[in-house]
Amino acid sequence: MILDHSFYAGLLADIKTRIRQAQTRAVMAANAELVRLYWDIGQLIDERQKREGWGAAVIPRLAVDLRNDIPELKGFSERNLKRMLAFYRAYTGAVEFVPQPVAQMETPEKVPQPLAQTPEITFLWQLPWGHHALLMEKVKDVPTRIWYMQQTIENGWSRDTLGQMIKSNAHDRHGKSISNFAARLPAPQSDLVRQTLKDPYIFDFLTLEEPFHERELETGLIRHLEKFLLELGQGFAFVGRQYHIDLGGEDFYIDLLFYHLKLRCFVVIELKKGKFKPDYAGKMNFYCNVVDDQLKHATDNPTIGLILCQTKDKVLAEYALGGINKPIGVSEYELTRVLPKNLQSVLPSIEEIEQELKSEAQANERAFEKAVKKLPAKPQRKKTAASKKQRKKK
Repeated sequence: MILDHSFYAGLLADIKTRIRQAQTRAVMAANAELVRLYWDIGQLIDERQKREGWGAAVIPRLAVDLRNDIPELKGFSERNLKRMLAFYRAYTGAVEFVPQPVAQMETPEKVPQPLAQTPEITFLWQLPWGHHALLMEKVKDVPTRIWYMQQTIENGWSRDTLGQMIKSNAHDRHGKSISNFAARLPAPQSDLVRQTLKDPYIFDFLTLEEPFHERELETGLIRHLEKFLLELGQGFAFVGRQYHIDLGGEDFYIDLLFYHLKLRCFVVIELKKGKFKPDYAGKMNFYCNVVDDQLKHATDNPTIGLILCQTKDKVLAEYALGGINKPIGVSEYELTRVLPKNLQSVLPSIEEIEQELKSEAQANERAFEKAVKKLPAKPQRKKTAASKKQRKKK
């Protein structure tokens, strides 16, 4: 019997897919068991400390004995055992927060039940241990920590990405955009859209310096599209830059056009240098109308507009959006993260740094010249009889 290569290729692809899916499930299951194990060990240590009156000295002893008795065992250092204890104490024995769909909540609701025993908190076991360790170290507020857990699972953040999001205070920027979503969209979707957008957006991966043009900002964002999409958040699919629209024989160009896979709608982004101006809202309303008419599918939700500017006046933006019939948000963007005031006062200015570098360069130059002067003079080569004969021949 002759083997049909097309059928064989399909069989091979199916088997490889099943293997990969099984491997993924196995990794997730192994991770869940490991995290549960660490939580259980933390519980054992906590209970024994309370029952026997043991102090912190028991943990170093446990680490040494575990290493001696099971030398191949990894992950049970003194530091990690302390993390296990902190992990257990962080998620049990207190009233915690049960996560709910973003669109259905304004703030998390309290539930009088220990977190680790709450069946809804399955995501606690889904996070890798390294993510938990980072969150316990960097985020002390438990509800905020839970927010990052949910976002990590939904967006598939790596540990490094989670660290970047924590550093940029992502939890404090979501849902802060000034908008008319509540008036222009139905309740569930308006809340979801509001939580999708941020204020401000941090574009610190760009190297722009004042003065710059809007087109330079646009070019930089597209050049770093992966980082730009990461800052925008999960679900944004890039459609085009300077997206051309022909209307009534006239040409119009949208700065950036995206489609949001979760919101099921187009997202128009206009980039503006400087502060927000009321006429930006009218122009964005026009673009949203055109996209809804020419690009929107019957099953798509209404197009959303997002105006990104360097600064905005809250009252001015609210008045500008008040009479607009399309859902539009206004957010700021920052090219660098703002430093705390106590750090700003102790850090040198650009001028001071330049002066310091100049002074150091001058000092190095003087030291070099001084060292050269101390070098012995180069000895002159003695003239030999052979060299004299050669010169005579010439």
